[in-house]
Amino acid sequence: MSTLWTHLDKLESYICRALLAVFVTLLFAQIVARQLFGFSVTWIEELSVILFVWFAYFGASYAARVSAHNRVLFHLKAMPRRTARIIEAIGDLIWVGFNIVFIWQATIFISRLRPFVKAQTLGWEMRYVYLVLPIAFALMTIRILQVNYLKLVMGKDPHDPDKVEIEEMLELAEDEQRAYERERRK
Repeated sequence: MSTLWTHLDKLESYICRALLAVFVTLLFAQIVARQLFGFSVTWIEELSVILFVWFAYFGASYAARVSAHNRVLFHLKAMPRRTARIIEAIGDLIWVGFNIVFIWQATIFISRLRPFVKAQTLGWEMRYVYLVLPIAFALMTIRILQVNYLKLVMGKDPHDPDKVEIEEMLELAEDEQRAYERERRK
């Protein structure tokens, strides 16, 4: 069961990886077709744009999961951790409220689209393309609530992705320094 939860916790990451791989491959094929064979496939560009937009929205949901959305934090770091968590939670509550309104409005917008409103080259009904809006914002809302549960109830702070990367780079530099010193002693 824990493996299932681990995979569900990384759902947006998997979706983003797949979307990125597909649209980069399609664009590469388009470049090769243009440069080597002198023709282009018209639907590739439209599909790549759609996949990129989906990638961006699912990426925003993933960023909410790893608590990587941009925030002004300098004033929160000067406060006691408990107070800062409560202020962050209030901000996130406002964010969740916005997301709920956005999901509601996006659903209304999609329901009003007529079947004849289609993507130009693919011929897909645009209501299916726009489904990313309520889906991604619903996932983002779930992730915001999940992160706040981890912080406020479980007492676990998500790792700052930038800080983690810097720490990993510092550890790598220290390892390289130690290896260099060992090599020098020989």
